[in-house]
Amino acid sequence: MANNNFDSNFTRKLARSFTTAFENERVISKNVNTQFIQTNSFNPSTGDTIDIKRPTDFVSVRTPDGDVSGETESPIITGKASAVVQEYFTAFVDYKEADEAIKMDQLDQLLAPLATRIVTDMELDFARFAMANTALLSGTVGNSVQSWKDVANAGAMLDATGVPMGSPICYAMNPFTQRELADDQRSLGGETGSMTANQRATITENFAGMKVMTCNTLGRYTTGAGAGRTGTLSGTPLATYTAAKDTMTQQVQVTGLDAGLTINAGETVSIGDVNRLNLATREAMIDGSGNPIKYTATVVQSVTLDGSGSGTLVITGPAIFETEGAYNTVGAPLQSGDAIEVLGSAETIIQPNLAWHKDAFCIGSVGIEKLHSTDTLATTPDGLQMRVSKGVGFLQNQQKVRFDFRPAYGVLNPFFATKSFGL
Repeated sequence: MANNNFDSNFTRKLARSFTTAFENERVISKNVNTQFIQTNSFNPSTGDTIDIKRPTDFVSVRTPDGDVSGETESPIITGKASAVVQEYFTAFVDYKEADEAIKMDQLDQLLAPLATRIVTDMELDFARFAMANTALLSGTVGNSVQSWKDVANAGAMLDATGVPMGSPICYAMNPFTQRELADDQRSLGGETGSMTANQRATITENFAGMKVMTCNTLGRYTTGAGAGRTGTLSGTPLATYTAAKDTMTQQVQVTGLDAGLTINAGETVSIGDVNRLNLATREAMIDGSGNPIKYTATVVQSVTLDGSGSGTLVITGPAIFETEGAYNTVGAPLQSGDAIEVLGSAETIIQPNLAWHKDAFCIGSVGIEKLHSTDTLATTPDGLQMRVSKGVGFLQNQQKVRFDFRPAYGVLNPFFATKSFGL
């Protein structure tokens, strides 16, 4: 009988087929940093979080004679970027079906849809995480991208922010955005039969310094009910790099918005009348019309305001302003009483396109302990690891095969990514 066939290479056969299907269906996760987190990074001493040091920055001084005795030396401040373990993604099937698929040479047909499901769920989850941890804004919230000019604006935003342009930068768009751009797209068609999902999704390898592709797992959010989407800061936020260095977030207290308004993770807020700075030059960013680019931020955690429209927002892309200026992100500090607006119309589903440098985010896999079963660990070429297990449920008197993947997500630099809307 098939259930009595416990060949030693059974899980290895499954792992090879599953890994191939898993790898072929990846899109977003193929274009972020997967080397930062190694599968052996997590252990009992790290808990569910591992950290790496953020790079330090400094200021230079100018003197006519080289005498710096009266100048202030640059402080050395070390921050950290964290990667946090997520929940398991698991699919399991009856052992008999898997065994029969091997015997009938139909293993790929059995496992391809299963791998696709895990990849789709994981990439959708990761895309929501990335959207809520993206600091920059290109275009007007809620406007659809309708031209290549709108796409190029995202590349310009990243370039003007000081994002390293020598490394991979990707732009992911809703498939219907591709339809809007089709009239201006010259290189349509071509063979796709043997291509991976990532290759099929790619529209162009280089436009405005970016690899442009379609993606159906982009994150989305729903704006809360209530027309009162403007208010003021009820306190002056901490504007120091020391306060923001380990999370790259900032807390702002707000008041005067709609009572009970829910502001969801991923929503964009405009605060005050301060300008963004290029993170390389620390000079004001200037748009194509010669105007300074105003500061906006992304809400990281969903929050419901109280009956007076007050609460505390956690935002990413912190507004840092210090005298030394080595880590400044804005040209002036946010102040109590500054105006704040939650951008976008009320009660609307919004799905921004997303552009990011490869080192904006990281995703890795957590090494999973072996069960009291026959296990095989399989690893993709860029280091993501999954476990294939064959075992028995004694109480249920059943034999099962399960496939497990447990990722960890991290934000390396939220200023290396922008949400993209139409101009």
